[in-house]
Amino acid sequence: MNYRIEHDYMGDVKVPSDAYWGVQTQRAVENFPISGLRPLEDYTISIVMIKKAAAAANGEIGLLDKKIARSIIKAADEVLSGKFSDQFVVDIYQAGEGTSNNMNVNEVLANRAIELLKGKKGDYTVVHPNDHVNMGQSSNDVIPTAVKLAALKLSSELVKSLEKLSGSLHRKSREFNSVIKSGRTHLMDAAPIRLGQEFLAWSDLIKDSTARINASAKRLLEINLGATAVGTGVNADPRYVKLAVKKLSQYTGFKLTQAKDLPKVTESSSDLLDLSGSLRVLAADIIKIANDLRLMNSGPITGLAEITLPAVQPGSSIMPGKVNPSIAEMVDMVGFRVIGDNETIMLATQAAQLELNVMEPIITYCLLHDLTILKNAVSVMSEKMIDGITANKSHMKEMVEKTPGVGLLLNPYLGYEKAAGLVKKAVSQNRSVRDVVEESGLLDKKTIDKIFDPYNLTSPRKLTDSKKKKGTGKT
Repeated sequence: MNYRIEHDYMGDVKVPSDAYWGVQTQRAVENFPISGLRPLEDYTISIVMIKKAAAAANGEIGLLDKKIARSIIKAADEVLSGKFSDQFVVDIYQAGEGTSNNMNVNEVLANRAIELLKGKKGDYTVVHPNDHVNMGQSSNDVIPTAVKLAALKLSSELVKSLEKLSGSLHRKSREFNSVIKSGRTHLMDAAPIRLGQEFLAWSDLIKDSTARINASAKRLLEINLGATAVGTGVNADPRYVKLAVKKLSQYTGFKLTQAKDLPKVTESSSDLLDLSGSLRVLAADIIKIANDLRLMNSGPITGLAEITLPAVQPGSSIMPGKVNPSIAEMVDMVGFRVIGDNETIMLATQAAQLELNVMEPIITYCLLHDLTILKNAVSVMSEKMIDGITANKSHMKEMVEKTPGVGLLLNPYLGYEKAAGLVKKAVSQNRSVRDVVEESGLLDKKTIDKIFDPYNLTSPRKLTDSKKKKGTGKT
């Protein structure tokens, strides 16, 4: 391989001649051969947007030569269009705060800008990564701002997927609104419930998580660009900061503001932890929904078999015809990962020391990764599972009529003791509770029909009249 020699204050380093990165990136590549995982695209794009806004702002106020500013902006636009994506090469496990990520972007943009000005890569007398691309900035304000920009974008996309999922669940709740089934508590038969009520509850859970995520994401609109090294803003011209934040708002579509307390948002990542906490709650909710669906789908012969999930792939390499709840299983695994990442983010957040949280690289990767996999999992959950669910209505109706759970509906008419006796008889004879009640002659057919109506079984109603005549056999 051909190399060029680049130099920093630690000495000379060989850099691949065709690379757009430079000496500091090369050191990071050599120092951190840890996971093979590179920065997520949305994160890199956010850093590039910051560099573009900074170059434009510094150029407009006269701090940066306009020719150099234009070349940096053009280089940034090329990266934003999808070019040079293979040049961002620093492992996600690296030195603290993300200095290597910041310098990777600085060097790539500088070397491409040098080429645009007819120079040769590595000739930083033309465009310098630190003096020009990083003008008025520190990794300590660029990286936290970039994480927030990426998280805002991905949160917005996740919310759209969640709205779609909530809509799918709500449509199923209407479709299944009259479908009666046995409720279960402690995994044992309980009072009946309509299948539509279960789906509506899930839809509302997702709506609650959506609102929670929106509230957490709103806090990320306060950025610390201009804080520089420790939050004091030294070396950042106030004119540049104001203009750069304005341009970033235009580039991203988000109404960004500079935080009032810059040291606070430089030393703490608690706002990112807050968003991660909202994702943890969402993960718990979708795991619960996925597991409920797996239980209700279990069978088809020996399980609950209340619903049928769409078949998306063969379920076994050895058992012909077996179909598994594949999408629900995927959702579970995504949820487990998000919950685990939340613990990592919590530990990294509390590990902040004095004026800076140096653990931001792992926070960045975990948070943005979680937003990405949740968005994709939720979208697949809607399209390949929820939308195609069918209800096994006759099977559920039969189970409702046999389950002891309907006994409580008899209490207002017959009292607990008589109801318990009838339920016990039905279970011991493997008969429906309704049949045993009819056979007993304790209630007339009209009353029995009323009791066992799907909506009466699953909705509150006045009980005054029935209480007055409890145990008489007349209502």
